Amino acid sequence: MTMRAAHILIAGCGDLGLRTAQRLLQRSDVARVYGLRRHPPGEAYTPNTLAEANSTKWRWIAGDLSDPQSLAHLPSDITHVMFTPTPGKRSAVAYERVFLHGQKTLHAALAQNRSSGDALMRWLFVSSSAVYGDHHGGWIDETTPTAPQGFNGEVLCAAEDWLLAHERQACVLRLAGLYGPGRVQLLERLRAGRAQAPIDPPHMANRIHIEDAASACATLLMHPHPESLYLGADDHPQALHTLYAALAELLGAPRPGTGSPPANVGSKRMSNARLRSAGWTPRYPDAVTGYTAVIGHLDK
Repeated sequence: MTMRAAHILIAGCGDLGLRTAQRLLQRSDVARVYGLRRHPPGEAYTPNTLAEANSTKWRWIAGDLSDPQSLAHLPSDITHVMFTPTPGKRSAVAYERVFLHGQKTLHAALAQNRSSGDALMRWLFVSSSAVYGDHHGGWIDETTPTAPQGFNGEVLCAAEDWLLAHERQACVLRLAGLYGPGRVQLLERLRAGRAQAPIDPPHMANRIHIEDAASACATLLMHPHPESLYLGADDHPQALHTLYAALAELLGAPRPGTGSPPANVGSKRMSNARLRSAGWTPRYPDAVTGYTAVIGHLDK
């Protein structure tokens, strides 16, 4: 039997969503990719590869995850969803509005719009390693219990639980800290001599380049039989003071001083073994390699 070509909705289509769309648009088994935002930037603002693809494969949609009426006319042919919104502000209320209530609203709207008996093939929820607590530098994987230290992790846990209980084709990807083009706050702090990190004990940090995160999202969206949960991180977690020192040297910046660990971010090492077994391979195996590429582009 011929498989139906995918019609993919990227809800909250920002930087990560657009980079994922670039990969999806190049696939022959993807018929259409929709980018959902409250205020779409216009058809001229598209994934870079759109010029090489059939223009009918990409379309912006205006919709507000907190407003059911704005989602009442979503396409009825959607087969896959990537849920990756960004809260308007860093507060518990904003996180709940987007990740928990917004996800419920979108799920209900799609269920109402779909043809009778036509089920989704995948719902990918892009979550965060903020759901975990402190593991004193030890390794964690998908079997590690959650123990969020902040409201963001608590809300994400609730949103994950709701989705896994209500959507048979759900898949959760918990990403480590994103970096890449346009995400240069750390580099700016290093250049200004304002970056500090603990040494004794060291704080183990996890990173993933945004291009590798997009690759992971595309892999899981189109995987025929994914697990329900994956961790997304590069191959080599690093002590924060070691990473900062290496980046400062690359930048010609002052050597970072000693300071407190980041608030509500436990020290741990994330295993990407399950994600690798799904067919994903990071282009940037560690943060120094990835940041070297970022710095190279900044200097041009």
